[in-house]
Amino acid sequence: MKLENVVPWGRNLQEYKKMFQLSQKDLQSKILGCGDGPSSFNFEVTKLGGNITSIDPIYQFTKDEIQQRIDETSSVVSQQLKQNQNDFVWKNIKSVDELINIRLTAMSNFIKDYDNGKRDRRYIHQELPELSFETDSFDLVLSSHFLFLYSEHFDLQFHIDSIIEMCRVSNNEVKIFPLLDLKNQKSEFLEPILEILQNKGFETKIIKTDYEFQKGANELLSIKVHNKSLKRNK
Repeated sequence: MKLENVVPWGRNLQEYKKMFQLSQKDLQSKILGCGDGPSSFNFEVTKLGGNITSIDPIYQFTKDEIQQRIDETSSVVSQQLKQNQNDFVWKNIKSVDELINIRLTAMSNFIKDYDNGKRDRRYIHQELPELSFETDSFDLVLSSHFLFLYSEHFDLQFHIDSIIEMCRVSNNEVKIFPLLDLKNQKSEFLEPILEILQNKGFETKIIKTDYEFQKGANELLSIKVHNKSLKRNK
């Protein structure tokens, strides 16, 4: 992974709560965020006394390197949003300027927390589909804006392996948001993955959320992993 290929884009706790319908009980559970990037979710949950770990390949880089990349890309992203603002729903967030402010604030809080988080092993350089954690290490495992969204970049087998691995390290539930690809179409991988999960005995449910920014992206996939018996793949 090269940092120049990364477009840092950080969401905050309020957005995570709406995307994943997180309750106070959820926030008090042991959480793993897969692909959290430069979001302030970990920082904010930690401030509330929560127990959270985030993994992302971007965590191989230093704070200064990530900040430099944020500085390089933020104006470009802002311009693209203004040119394509009809592709989004301006309900939870009212304007491009408000959105940019929310994102920059989230990423600023992430940067301030980054070195402490690395030291405390809250930010760990890992990536799907292989995680180092023991089976049943977490109560809740989340994937925000990665799986399904990048269906053109990562094939069906990658999605299967990644979701099964997320189920392995969770003792309760996995949640994935959104279920659309970058073309605002339902991911072609969703139906085959639902069938595979159901055949493995997992309880799956598609839940409508209160959050919609990408048009049509207002559903999450919940996977209940009670009573599973998965052996770790070597």
